[in-house]
Amino acid sequence: MTTLLETRYRTVLRLLPASYRRDREEEMVETYLWDVDRDLQDQSRPTFGEVASIAALAVRCRLGAPGAPRRYALLGSAVRLFALSALLLQAASAIVGPVLQLTWSFTHGPSGRHMFLTGFTGRGTTETVAAVLTWTLPLLWPVAYFALLHDLRRPARYAALGAALPALWPLIRAIGPPAGDGRAPGLPWYETSAALLAWLPALALCAAYHRDAPAARLPAGSPGLVLLAACVVTGGSTVLLPGVADLVWAPATGFVVGALGWLLWRARSTDRATPGAGLALAALGLLLLAVRIAALYPWLHVPAAGALLGGGLGQTAALAALTVALAVVGGRDLARSRPVPGRADGR
Repeated sequence: MTTLLETRYRTVLRLLPASYRRDREEEMVETYLWDVDRDLQDQSRPTFGEVASIAALAVRCRLGAPGAPRRYALLGSAVRLFALSALLLQAASAIVGPVLQLTWSFTHGPSGRHMFLTGFTGRGTTETVAAVLTWTLPLLWPVAYFALLHDLRRPARYAALGAALPALWPLIRAIGPPAGDGRAPGLPWYETSAALLAWLPALALCAAYHRDAPAARLPAGSPGLVLLAACVVTGGSTVLLPGVADLVWAPATGFVVGALGWLLWRARSTDRATPGAGLALAALGLLLLAVRIAALYPWLHVPAAGALLGGGLGQTAALAALTVALAVVGGRDLARSRPVPGRADGR
């Protein structure tokens, strides 16, 4: 007779893919019930640790654990490529932003230095601490990038989560009570999209680079040279066109250049070893497009923002076109990679 505890374990095990449950569910249930007295099984429940362990196993199985079905292997590959691409973009932005800010501040005399320092002083304790952390914690993005590419997965996870924390502060302020200092109300849709741009890659890194996942690898170049190239592109776009550069301009430009480069490489290459790359880049492009639109919307009715609007609208069009192209190419690669029924080699 089935006990209530066994029913509860089987309910929790439904988090796992059907193929995994088919092979291991009975063994797992027997293991969980082994040392529980049968008379107590109707009054017991799975522990929090057991539920968390099963949930983590479910994530690993669906993101390419060894022996997983092909669709889960492809999903895991796409999520890992999304995390790595976004990490590169965030690392470049985290380096370029402070460098340009410091360069401008300390090349404009006392007024520039005073303007920079007032961003951290003359506020309440909470605001001062938040300003310091907002400026320093994003520097963990390059740490996470290099740690991941050197297969130091736990430090990479901690660094990425720490780097994403400052993205929550503007969102908290925007949805919280009015500050009472005369500032205009926040724009929650921009803060929300910016927080997603920081947190989705960090969470994807934590989930997809589990202990059974393959090591992260760049398609070409060493980690340092690739990051340097990304910094040159993102920083150069701001220096050359300062009149149109806002908070989204540099990372979006870096993505446009990188995605165009990948599409050109993809057109000339016969390598189809990573069919999830196009879809991963398309997901990142869609995320950046959402942030780009959210940042541009408040300027649509500002008469003096012609240059900013022109650059932002042009970048929006480029992001939209590239995202569609990447999705089409990624979908074709994915369809081509599927094995044909009845043929062992899938060709």
